[in-house]
Amino acid sequence: MEFAELIKTPRADGVVLHRPFMPNVEGTLCLTGHHLILSSRQDNTEELWLLHSNIDSIEKRFVGLLGSIIVKCKDLRVIQLDIPGMEECLNIASSIEALSTLDSISLMYPFFYRPMFEVLEDGWNSFLPQNAFKDLESMTDEWRLSEVNKDFSVCSSYPSLLVVPKDVDDDTLRKVATFRHGGRFPVLSYYHRKNGMVMMRAGQPLAGTNGRRCKEDEKLINATLRPGKRGYIIDTRTTHVAQQAKARGGGFESEANYPQWRRIHKAIERYNVLQESLIKLVEACNDQSHSMDRWLSKLEASNWQTHVKEILTTACLAAQCIDREGASVLVHGTEGTDSTLQVTSLAQIILDPSCRTIKGFQRLVEREWIQAGHPFQQRCAQSAYSNSKPRHEAPVFLLFLDCVWQILRQFPCSFEFNESFLVLLFEHAYASQFGTFLCNSAAERARLALPEKTVSLWSWVNRPQELELLTNPLYEANSLVIWPSVAPQSLLLWEGVFLRWNRSSKCLDEAYDEMVHIIEYNKELQNKVNCLRRQLAELETDDPLLQTP
Repeated sequence: MEFAELIKTPRADGVVLHRPFMPNVEGTLCLTGHHLILSSRQDNTEELWLLHSNIDSIEKRFVGLLGSIIVKCKDLRVIQLDIPGMEECLNIASSIEALSTLDSISLMYPFFYRPMFEVLEDGWNSFLPQNAFKDLESMTDEWRLSEVNKDFSVCSSYPSLLVVPKDVDDDTLRKVATFRHGGRFPVLSYYHRKNGMVMMRAGQPLAGTNGRRCKEDEKLINATLRPGKRGYIIDTRTTHVAQQAKARGGGFESEANYPQWRRIHKAIERYNVLQESLIKLVEACNDQSHSMDRWLSKLEASNWQTHVKEILTTACLAAQCIDREGASVLVHGTEGTDSTLQVTSLAQIILDPSCRTIKGFQRLVEREWIQAGHPFQQRCAQSAYSNSKPRHEAPVFLLFLDCVWQILRQFPCSFEFNESFLVLLFEHAYASQFGTFLCNSAAERARLALPEKTVSLWSWVNRPQELELLTNPLYEANSLVIWPSVAPQSLLLWEGVFLRWNRSSKCLDEAYDEMVHIIEYNKELQNKVNCLRRQLAELETDDPLLQTP
């Protein structure tokens, strides 16, 4: 298929662009295979380059011969294009709708994008499982790197290399895979250096109504326990939902077959509930006609903060079991690709200081989300404005980022990265020129040869000039475990995402610049103090009369 077939009117003059808190711009609108571009001859005017894949929905309005297109984006931005001529407006709207809903992944922009920057580090090779395993080997010899899934035949959503207990062979893993949802047998997620406890993740056991048993599965998870120790199974579903899953062939681990494990059920919502919550939240944030009480009521009715609280509470529970109770943990929900990953990754941010660095957080996202098989292509196909009925869409990754922001806000000096980094990841998960968040699994990425045909987001992020923009000026390395508060008054609306386009950021930007200035000035003064101390020490050494008694 040629893109030209979908573009009925490639260009229109005299188009006026309306954006929040920015002056209107008149210019020429151009449609390409992947971008909507508006350029103006006015001085000091920034061009608009909008990826079609970032467009969630459009609305058309007409007043006489003047047509307007309201473009609603996946990053929650809303812009308006006034286009002279009804036919041109209809043609452009039709083209945008066609280009923003292409199904074929290989037609998406990352396959056509060529970087304008020098790639100093290939992000596709930055966080390979074999390199991460070397770090683990330096701490313990109880684990091995298995190639049982090298052709993705054992589990289509797992990567080709997986860390499993050393005493468990590949044949056992194959048998366990038949007993776990989607073949997602328990694998290592995190090793706690302080006490040797571990966190594993998996899909639900396929126990069914007959209470099917798998001794190999019992052997695998028991291999992670120390002698005389018990472990915790954190099921991210309520007891009722887990019971219902039995009727569909799923279920949970019975106490009789797993006597060394204590099962705890939590209530993290899935799919449609989360998507509806996002839609209601964005609707509330965009509606500025209500009183404060009504606005807060709509905000509460969205249940978004409730989801944030549940996820953070469950992550804190997992971290507490590992660090304070000295117990190993297995986390799963149903598939093991959504709420499971939210819990395992947030628990690591709480426990592991390295996950709070820029590179460490990239490694975490790569290992616990991208390689672990979170279906980004499905979950991020639509955002809050889409008119189509949600199928597999859900803001699972956005909720994770929101939880990270809550912890960052509570511990502003413990993170090397700033809020901008989290916002950037949200944007690129939904629409990007990079291939990092494309596809639903490692198997799909391998089949489409993404590392060879697309550029990694990490290649761009890890350049010195970008790192400077994403670095937190307040950062001071903190080697301690950090325990976030989940009290309602401690959890705030993430304004940097949800109110970003609804109010001017001028005051916040000025405050941030002032803070950076104060920090830099403080460093200067500290350097002067150190210099004067050195000079005084030298003078005291040279002249005995100056020595303090």
